[in-house]
Amino acid sequence: MLPTTTSRVEQNTAAEANERIRLRTEDSIYYFAEHPHEIGNRLRELDAEWDIERTLEANAATLGLAGVAMGAFVDKRWLLFPAVISGFLLQHALQGWCPPIVLFRKQGVRTSTEIDRERYALKALRGDFALADETEGLSHDEKVQRVLATLH
Repeated sequence: MLPTTTSRVEQNTAAEANERIRLRTEDSIYYFAEHPHEIGNRLRELDAEWDIERTLEANAATLGLAGVAMGAFVDKRWLLFPAVISGFLLQHALQGWCPPIVLFRKQGVRTSTEIDRERYALKALRGDFALADETEGLSHDEKVQRVLATLH
């Protein structure tokens, strides 16, 4: 059975990499809870952040084109390179894993779901959702904990 689209990369990523990414997101939320006037800027940064899919697609396209060029101008055996890359892309589409994913995840490249978790937590902190009504009267730390609980 194939993993779901939204969880396949996280399921195929080392626990340590997933934990580093999760902690980075939590650190961001704690920071912006203390600096709510900066949330709008962070949301714009999140809109521009490349997720793992876009990163992988750009990487595969670049390497694939390089392989085709090398095959056309240097040696036809280079055409195996784009074929291998295509196989890895298919593997990623089906399973959520391929060799570059390991490197990208270690570098902290997040899935769109992980980026959205931070985005929605920041919007909740800002008061964009009904959560603002539920957290009225809570201390600052209690509000942050309530928002972080929505991430899991």
